[in-house]
Amino acid sequence: MIAVCAVVLSVVVLKQRRLPDDDDPSATPDVLEYMTMMIGVVYAIVLGLAIAAVWEGRGAAEDEVRHEAQALHEVSERVRVYPPQVRDQIRADIDAYVKYVVKHEWGYMADHGELSPRASQLFETVRNEVTDYAPQGDQEAQMYQPILDQVAIADDARQARGGQAGASMPGLVWFGLIIGAIVTVGMIFTLQIRRSAPELIVAGLFSALIAFLLFLIWDLDAPFGQGMTAASDAFVSLFPGAK
Repeated sequence: MIAVCAVVLSVVVLKQRRLPDDDDPSATPDVLEYMTMMIGVVYAIVLGLAIAAVWEGRGAAEDEVRHEAQALHEVSERVRVYPPQVRDQIRADIDAYVKYVVKHEWGYMADHGELSPRASQLFETVRNEVTDYAPQGDQEAQMYQPILDQVAIADDARQARGGQAGASMPGLVWFGLIIGAIVTVGMIFTLQIRRSAPELIVAGLFSALIAFLLFLIWDLDAPFGQGMTAASDAFVSLFPGAK
């Protein structure tokens, strides 16, 4: 953003030095001012829609993480009716999976835009431990199907999380956003901006604002990548050992 401000201010200053002595800053046609305003309004609407889209995607990703963590926590709690050896093994497998997801899979998803094969193997281990056990007694039999349902919910949330691992904004939209930014900022130079402090400040702040909004869209576009990742607080709060 600082670089964008510096470029815009430099262009304004250089442009001012090349103006003839008899240049009249009030000579900008009214229609040009109107078109500049309309371009700014249209671009602001497009930016707002883009931010809303990526923010909604980020919220959906966080919901999937929360559903997955809650389902696994339910499995860990409901297996208390199983024999100690089976119960402890299932809980150990869940803890191993959660710890790997928090410490390693986020980074893998950010780099590759997909789920980690190793985490998938760990999840399959959890599923196999749950499905392979044959319930003994009425209480275990009553809990067996609900536990399977929670494993299915966790798997569904995991697959949805994997589908949101990469960037969702199409390249054509990015092309339009960047070209729109260039046109919108470029229209500043049609308004006969001088080198007065207020005009330079406004031009710099306007350019910085557009640069920041584009950065925000890029940062939110991939919920599990870039600088702002979908928080793993859901896993950590339910499984403190995953820290």
